[in-house]
Amino acid sequence: MTRRNRGLILDLDGVVTDTAELHFHAWACLAADEGLAFDRDANERLRGLSRADSLRAILGDREVPPMAFERMLDDKNHHYVTSLAGLSGADLLPGAAALVADARTRGWRLAIGSSSRNAPEVLRRLGLLDAFDAIADGNTVTVAKPAPDVFLAAARMLGVDPERCVVVEDAASGVDAGLAAGMAVVGTGPPDRVGHAHVCVATTADVDLDVLERLVEEQG
Repeated sequence: MTRRNRGLILDLDGVVTDTAELHFHAWACLAADEGLAFDRDANERLRGLSRADSLRAILGDREVPPMAFERMLDDKNHHYVTSLAGLSGADLLPGAAALVADARTRGWRLAIGSSSRNAPEVLRRLGLLDAFDAIADGNTVTVAKPAPDVFLAAARMLGVDPERCVVVEDAASGVDAGLAAGMAVVGTGPPDRVGHAHVCVATTADVDLDVLERLVEEQG
């Protein structure tokens, strides 16, 4: 393996698949159980956050003992994992499978860089687990996005220098993390959310590997 390889690091939720609705219902169940205010606007503000940071955002000023906090995290995860039973390849976002296949054909090293601790199970159900050379997720690092840790971990696992990596992200915190890692970043979504990326496109289907290859060459 050469350090001159190119690394493509994809966020999972919102780039490869959209499990936002599953997360919303899982958080909504927890909020109902705990008497917490929660709606779709609150859910949108959780985009890109780790599970623990999401719970802190939902709790707001409400203080809970550490053991209760951990129990709430476990309860939310139980609701979410239960909902994954129906996930399949049909839930891949348009363009995701083609992007992965084309990148592999062109010799890119591929990784997932996600805050989720369920990334391997999600990929397995999507039929893409074997398509990635590395998975860096909430089990890999302790500091979540917008810190660069998960993307730097992915680069190390791939054996590719950070400046030879491109991150594809749909969350502002993920774009921040990719930039902090010294990587080229492609944002998918509205400019008011991901417009500070090097390149901004509407959806995963709009990601152009020719553009990504130029970004890598310009970076390093």
